[in-house]
Amino acid sequence: MSSRAFESVRLFGADLAVAGLPQAAALLLDWARNESRDACRYVVTPNINHVVLLSHRPDFAAAYRDAALVLADGMPLVWASRLLGRALPGRVAGSDLAPALFRAAGEGPPLTVFLLGALPGVAERAAKKIEQTYPGVRVVGAYSPPFGFERDPAENAKILESVASAQPQVLVVGLGAPKQELWIHRHRFQVSARVALCIGATIDFFAEETTRAPTWVRRIGLEWAFRVVLEPRRLAGRYWRDGWAFLPLLWKEWRHVRRQQCA
Repeated sequence: MSSRAFESVRLFGADLAVAGLPQAAALLLDWARNESRDACRYVVTPNINHVVLLSHRPDFAAAYRDAALVLADGMPLVWASRLLGRALPGRVAGSDLAPALFRAAGEGPPLTVFLLGALPGVAERAAKKIEQTYPGVRVVGAYSPPFGFERDPAENAKILESVASAQPQVLVVGLGAPKQELWIHRHRFQVSARVALCIGATIDFFAEETTRAPTWVRRIGLEWAFRVVLEPRRLAGRYWRDGWAFLPLLWKEWRHVRRQQCA
């Protein structure tokens, strides 16, 4: 079901779209406002953690393979693309993608949205903020699933039924990686939404539950460092491990590109 609306760059086992934020938002709005296909089109936004997971998780790689759109979230991926001679135009952060889509909705027929994820009460607060900020968006549902829900058939059926009852055009999935990507991939033929965005902590950002880095920090590619400062106990170890695991993957990708150039 993968879209070829944009050219793509093959890096680290993923086909990264050569697209900027405005172009990606415009495409998603078009998908959301047109009739859906057999399966929900879903979007993934890789960072270094995703690249490491792709290297040893076949189920995660399968979720990426069937994604309708893959947008480079992590600035190190953009830097790597330039180093490898396959330059991407820039970073398209998942937490910027939903606001850009909501702005693009404008003042026409309301874009209907369902929020899935975050802690109890957070999605509801996010829904209020979204509707206050974006007149062209109507949040038709919000749900925070319990821990371990993905292994509970009854809970999954409840979620799918809630989404089906609300009939959103866009499903915002904020469950964290790899859970969100695996969940939407497993249920893509059952999800009653035209587009799903797998975008991590975005619901928390909308609810102002978590503080985003200032714009200038994001622009220079140091949002990860800002998040580590805010949540060192949760993120410092993971970022350290992912960073070291990424280096041999970058070396492997560089050797692959060199072999292709010399062939």
